[in-house]
Amino acid sequence: MNLISSLTPSLFRQMVVGFDDFFDSIDYNYRETYPPYNIRRKADDRYILEIAVAGFRRKDLDVSLDNNTLVVEGRRDTTENEYIHKGMSTRHFKRSWSLARYMEVDDAKFEDGVLKLELKRNLPEELKPKKIKIN
Repeated sequence: MNLISSLTPSLFRQMVVGFDDFFDSIDYNYRETYPPYNIRRKADDRYILEIAVAGFRRKDLDVSLDNNTLVVEGRRDTTENEYIHKGMSTRHFKRSWSLARYMEVDDAKFEDGVLKLELKRNLPEELKPKKIKIN
């Protein structure tokens, strides 16, 4: 076993310093690996969650947000085809992420087998940093 394979997400998080608190609040569950996903920073308060869902159609996917928990579920009816060989995964899945406070889904797109969810931190005006003018 090498060092990388022995790192659990919680141990890895202890080794990494200085990342945005958004990533600290994501619910890590290293046993849940399907479907694979990426999180990209688009701007200071905007992120894109990309989920690889090849083989699924728009109608097979469901996205919901409840109490800061983002849930993506895929359920595909595979009875419509008779396969000679089936190598592409179309298993059902339900994946969830705990979002930081004030995070919301701003946009959702599905193209080329990738579901892209744009996340935006919508901080109330009274919580935003303010510049104090010195007289």
